[in-house]
Parts: sequence; C-alpha cells; structure tokens
Amino acid sequence: MSHEQKQAQAELAARRGAVAAAMRRRMIAHLSAGGTTDLADDVLGIAASVYTDPVRAELERRELFGQLPLLAGYAHDIPAPGDCLVFEDAGPPIVLVRGADGIAHGFLDMCRHRGARLVQALPDGRCHRRQHLTCPFHGWSYDLQGRLVGVPGSAGFDGMDAGTRQLVSVPVAEWHGLLFVRACAGPPTLDVAAFLGSFADELRMLGLERAAPVRHSRLAAACNWKLALDTYAEGYHFATLHASTIGRSHYSNIAVFDAFGPHWRIGFPEKALGALVGVPEAHWPPAQFGAVHFLFPNTVLVVGRSGPGALFVRTFRLYPGGTPDTMSCRIDVHALREAGDDTVDHAAFGQDDADSEVTREDYGMAEQIQRNLQHAPPGLRLLLGRNEPALQAGHRHVAAALGVPL
Repeated sequence: MSHEQKQAQAELAARRGAVAAAMRRRMIAHLSAGGTTDLADDVLGIAASVYTDPVRAELERRELFGQLPLLAGYAHDIPAPGDCLVFEDAGPPIVLVRGADGIAHGFLDMCRHRGARLVQALPDGRCHRRQHLTCPFHGWSYDLQGRLVGVPGSAGFDGMDAGTRQLVSVPVAEWHGLLFVRACAGPPTLDVAAFLGSFADELRMLGLERAAPVRHSRLAAACNWKLALDTYAEGYHFATLHASTIGRSHYSNIAVFDAFGPHWRIGFPEKALGALVGVPEAHWPPAQFGAVHFLFPNTVLVVGRSGPGALFVRTFRLYPGGTPDTMSCRIDVHALREAGDDTVDHAAFGQDDADSEVTREDYGMAEQIQRNLQHAPPGLRLLLGRNEPALQAGHRHVAAALGVPL
C-alpha cells in the first residue's frame, strides 16, 4: 500500500472515530435522561395492505427494483478483466463483467441470437473468469465490452449487421468498492453520487474498497420484504423478542437516528455504555464505530467489530418475491481491513447470519405478522411510534417513490 493510500485510510478511520464519538455522546445523553430515545415528530399510521396488496407489490417491483440504483455486489466480486457477477434478484438476469479496459460493464444476460443465458453463476453469483461471453446454445460469442465477435456458421447470417447485435446494456457504476446497477435496459452510465446525496460521505468513510469477503448465504421467508426490513430498523423489540441475545447486550427502545434523504443511519447503545453515565467525557475511552446503515430501497449494512480491531460489515439485501407474501435476502459478511492489514480472521465471525437465533426470531415474527395481515379487515391501519423514526422514514420514502399514499 502506498503512502497516499495509507494516509487516505487513516483519514477514513479518523472520520469514523469522530462519528462514533458523536453518536456515543448522544446515546449517553439518552441514558443520563433515564432512557430517552430519538423521536419522530408524530406517530404514523400505515395501511396493512402495504404488506399484502398484489397491485402495490407489482408497483414496488417495477418502480423500486426496476428503476432505482441497487447494490449488486462489491468491486472485489469482479477484480480482474473477464471476471463476472450475475445479478438477478431484482428481476431480469444481469451479468456484470470487468472489461479489458478495467471498467465494470453490465448487460442483460441474454444472447442476441435466440435469448439464451450466457453464463452460469456460482452460489454467490460470481462466475469463472473468461475472455469472452459465449452462448451455450449456438456458440455466439461476445467480447467483454458486449460486442458480437463470433458467429459459428456465419454464412447463415449473411447481411446481418453485427453492430446491431451487441449485448443489451444496463446502467452500472463502480463506486468506492461497491457495484450499483439499475435492473433495466438503458445507457451504461449511472450517477450513484447523485442518488446517494449526503449519504455518499457516510458510505465513503466505511472504506468498503478494502472489504474482504468472509461468507455468503441467503434465506427465503414467507413474508413481505418490507416486514423483514422493518426488523432491522428499530431496537424497541430487543428486550422482548431478543431477550436472550441482543436484549442482553443492548438497551431496548434507545437509539440515535440520522436521516440522509431516503437513506439513514441508526445506532443502538450497548449496555456497557451505562458505566459512563456521570463520568466526565474526558475520561471516556476511545469510541468504537458501529452502526446500522440503510441504503434505500432494500439494503442494510451492519457495521461493527467482531473482536479487538476487527471491523466488519454485514450486508443484507432484501428482495420481493413473486407474491406479496414471499421474499429473499442475500447476506454477505466482509472484514473491513485497516490500513496495511491484508489478513482476515474468518473464525472471528461466528455463526452464519442466515441461521442465527436473532435472524430466526426476526424473520419468524415477520412471517407470523404476514399471516395475520392476510386476514386483516379492510382498511386496517398499523401504527408506527415516535420511537420508530427509521421505520417511519422508510415507509414514507417508499410511498413517495411510488407516488401512492401510506
């Protein structure tokens, strides 16, 4: 690592430390006040049908997952020319490929001859390195920029303009270690910075360019994707639903919340912070960064430490299924290596998140609620409290993006 890179990493670490200190200061203020929390302006009622209406579900698939930039993966998923990543959770199968020019390109995974899929993905979506994208049906071949370069039996296609048969581009962008895509045909460029707005600095300080993969898994659940997403956005349920896990280590119903347009960050205080109440800040130990980040519309990044000095990010990407009561979640665990450190202690990351007790409790509750709401009387409205500001923000921004009422 160059001196400039080390300096940049140190600056990011300092930025994370400053944010961690500011969040801790607010958390201890809540503890000092007897257990207060950040609050929304008012309670918010939402229609139960936002989780059950098939028309609403189709609108979400089209407008949220078909038109907005989505996190498709990490830059390290396609580190070298010829490396591919298949992304199909949002609808159309898309292949992201590192071109010979070193740039990430995105195409519909569809041969321009008869529409066959071009690549076969491993369970984590990655594919074996290749020099061309070759159709397994008739052998049509494309270069890494999507241009048609090989047609077996070409005499049968005399007069065809190969320039009109290049792969269909989709908008894609590589941004500070992340790969974003819009899951529809369109111009190849994507303005991620404009989409992130003020949240860009928040994500940038995580240093995701140096994320090292630890584990990949996925799960499916019989509930609406937003019901599962809601469980990541509040700590009000820690003491009851997670009494034997998070409820032991973290305070329930205390949080600090910050909005960045449709995106947000929330922090839940550990019970160890209680020992600092009444202690002058000058005597507090250095703050350790940890927070839950939400990247609209469907991605949760949980950042924390698995041990001394071992910063990690757990990425949860939630997608709607074919019906309102089905969904899937892709889970990726990465170590965030500090400057100059190229080692990863995989043993420090414990159990697979797809099968952890906390996940089973959260998703089990979401499935239970879904079954109830399927039989809710017409017009039933649910209530989001002032102490659930992240939930309120999420539902408001979904409704605004769809152009529909809550």
